[in-house]
Amino acid sequence: MPLASFPLGPIQTNSYILHKERLACAIDVGGDPAPILNYLKKYDLTLKAICITHLHFDHIYGVEELRSKTNAPVYTPKGDFAIANTEASLGGIWGFPRVQPFTHEDLPSGHTTFANMHCIVLDTPGHTPGGVSFYFPDEKIVFSGDALFYHSIGRTDFPLGDTDTLLTSIRKNLFSLPNDTRVCPGHGPETTIQEERAHNPICGDELR
Repeated sequence: MPLASFPLGPIQTNSYILHKERLACAIDVGGDPAPILNYLKKYDLTLKAICITHLHFDHIYGVEELRSKTNAPVYTPKGDFAIANTEASLGGIWGFPRVQPFTHEDLPSGHTTFANMHCIVLDTPGHTPGGVSFYFPDEKIVFSGDALFYHSIGRTDFPLGDTDTLLTSIRKNLFSLPNDTRVCPGHGPETTIQEERAHNPICGDELR
């Protein structure tokens, strides 16, 4: 189960490639996807899916270029349709560039398969109204987007963000995962469910 991380775009969003044998899926594409394309070529991988945790601009800047060069389908959380036409999704906010439009499909809910890997799409709203995390149980990895970070959580001051909803999402749908699950967030370093349950100063067990 090889995993590669690429900090891309103006906010250095963690963009990931997870692959098994020669099939791969991408998680978020925060900027120019050239490093991802080079990685796919180097290891002779076929990209089968581009999966988006939420529709904020810094997670989707490179989606259209990656899609157009690989023909991989793009899956986005349908619960984020409510913010799809806001500046937080389209870009242009704080002087950042606009996002290039892309075609996409609604993410399936619950158990599904990407690149021949079993994935459970977890609802983790709060940072955005429809944000999700991608849990690959066989690989013991969850991609948490901007829900859960190393010793922190996602901000909730964007349109339709909600702190209580985010805390509930983390405690119910992420902290219920096995302790040894690797957490690959949208920004910053990797962590584990065990580490965050024990030591996250915002939502850890000692605060319950």
